[in-house]
Amino acid sequence: MTIEIKTSTLEPVRNTFAHIERRFGDKPATRYQEATYDVASEINFHYKPLWQPEYELNDTGRTAIVMEDWYAFKDPRQFYYGSYVQMRAKQQEVAESNYSFFEKRNLARLIPDEIQRKVIRLLVPLRHVEQAANLNNVYGSSLGYGTAITQALLYNGMDRLGNAQYLSRIGLILDSNSGDALNEAKRYWMDDAIWQGVRSYCEANICVEDWFESFVAQDAILDGLIYELVYLQFDQWLADNGGQDFSMLTEFIQNWNKDTNRWVDAVVKIAAAESDANKQLLEQWIGTWKAKALEALAPLAEEMVGPEALAIAEDALVKRLNKAGLLK
Repeated sequence: MTIEIKTSTLEPVRNTFAHIERRFGDKPATRYQEATYDVASEINFHYKPLWQPEYELNDTGRTAIVMEDWYAFKDPRQFYYGSYVQMRAKQQEVAESNYSFFEKRNLARLIPDEIQRKVIRLLVPLRHVEQAANLNNVYGSSLGYGTAITQALLYNGMDRLGNAQYLSRIGLILDSNSGDALNEAKRYWMDDAIWQGVRSYCEANICVEDWFESFVAQDAILDGLIYELVYLQFDQWLADNGGQDFSMLTEFIQNWNKDTNRWVDAVVKIAAAESDANKQLLEQWIGTWKAKALEALAPLAEEMVGPEALAIAEDALVKRLNKAGLLK
């Protein structure tokens, strides 16, 4: 008895959805394309927002930035829900391992008390900055136009809650989970002179109506300066002064920032390249918010590392913006 095995090839009736086919042609699409492009509704709305009847629910007029195609903001990471969750889950596993290692071996006992106090005063209050960043990014996600940018803003907003939680855990590790360090850090945020400029900046940005301007002020300007100042320069200062083990606890945020910068830079570059009007508007926003951010961060930078630290952070930010075609 012989058994003959045959194979058959089944041709799909169609390769992808009709709206994806209209944009990319009749060919198999990536999951990012199918989950992103032309997903947001454009017509047949049942009502206008009662709180803003001059706009549609999804309306390009909520920002002064003008784009011929709002789906031009392709995420270089190609994050859709599935790939985003998988990436963050892997990063969280590493972060949890680092925190477990730090706590299990009680590495906090090896860090001088002076350095611990400096961390509580200068690092832990940044969890409030992350909370403001969450509000600003989720605001952009709710009022932005086109899933290509609104989903990325939403993922970024959720990331900021994670960053705030990790910063909070640093405080809890240092106070043996009593919560005293978090209360102390909040008092610094509310009352310490070195934090009042940053707090004022965050509050001002929360009140910005144009969601793209808020994105520029938060993700491009403030984050660009803070992460260079804190997670590079201050982290190196800690390593040189007996606090090197803190790098284990901030590694997640450091890696997250490198990854997120790719998306932020891409968004700014695409918007600037769209038209001269966009470029001029972006440079106006950047000039205004960069000046405010430098003034706000000056006392914090001097307390962290020294007066030269902020100039280094500004130079790094300007180089990034130059690559995006701005401030040239």
